[in-house]
Amino acid sequence: MTPLARLIAERIRETAPITVADYMAECLLHPVHGYYTTRDPFGTAGDFTTAPEISQMFGELLGLALAQAWLDRGSPARFTLAELGPGRGTLMADILRATRTVPGFHAAARITLVEASPRLREVQAATLAACQPIWLDRVEDLPEAPLFLIANEFLDALPIRQFQRGPQGWQERLIGLRDNTLTFGLSVPLPQTLDTPAFRDAAEGALVEDNLPARRAVAEVANRIARHGGIAYWIDYGGWRSQGDTLQALHQHRPDDPLTHPGQADLTAHVDFEPLAALAQAFAYDTQGAVLTRLGIDARAERLARNLTGAALESHRAAHRRLTHASEMGSLFKVLAITSAGAPQPPGFA
Repeated sequence: MTPLARLIAERIRETAPITVADYMAECLLHPVHGYYTTRDPFGTAGDFTTAPEISQMFGELLGLALAQAWLDRGSPARFTLAELGPGRGTLMADILRATRTVPGFHAAARITLVEASPRLREVQAATLAACQPIWLDRVEDLPEAPLFLIANEFLDALPIRQFQRGPQGWQERLIGLRDNTLTFGLSVPLPQTLDTPAFRDAAEGALVEDNLPARRAVAEVANRIARHGGIAYWIDYGGWRSQGDTLQALHQHRPDDPLTHPGQADLTAHVDFEPLAALAQAFAYDTQGAVLTRLGIDARAERLARNLTGAALESHRAAHRRLTHASEMGSLFKVLAITSAGAPQPPGFA
């Protein structure tokens, strides 16, 4: 049993079984034993690798998309260039490198990072020292200004609640103890749940997940864009009106039981984009592979390949395939672009 597992077990003994959301929050952000507060989880030394770490092309193309959106919206003289959950700072570094020749873009941008992990803030500060970013603790703290934002694999790590429809109605999935071991169980039937398509269309036995922190984050961003203009790209794995148990753990680059290594494994869940899109005045939605292809990743990959040979060339080609191919990240990952009413079409969408 990990140190955090013992603390969670003690909490359950003293109070009652906890929600999946409470469990995820403890595992990821406990101030002493939380996964993100105690380590750098990215890359081969961590537990997972994200798209910006796979290839520079990902950040370059999305950076140019943000810059084009800025131009399309009249090039506001002062705007917030924000990233939620910036990891090591690799994505923002690639965005800034790709856009350095866009006249006026850097001069107008206020680089803003929303990051809860002190450990990752240190890594980001080293990566982005030249651009002097500012850090915020919460999405709610974003300034009231034109907002051009990117969030890659941010929503999937926000705590979810799970509900199962039984013969007597909806019950919440909880985490309790059996023989001093963390285990899943169900609450008593609930008087009501959310009135969303995922809940309304669920058959008996179905499990539906709700991500309240994701809805709050997207609503905050969408409201700022509605008031001041801008665009936000949300990139994550998931789908439209998803159902089923998608809670998963990664430990040392391998799938793990979510209850086995609390605080030592990454916990995520697939993102249901339908209720998030409903919060925007206007939106566009498609697969990562389709969006990157429209942004020109094939031509960019071909150009970079000209200067590569041997193992470096093979690695580059594998990265291109991993980002775009339907059997890898290309279809599993989706892109939701949020804009204001009447704004130009987001770059990367047909």
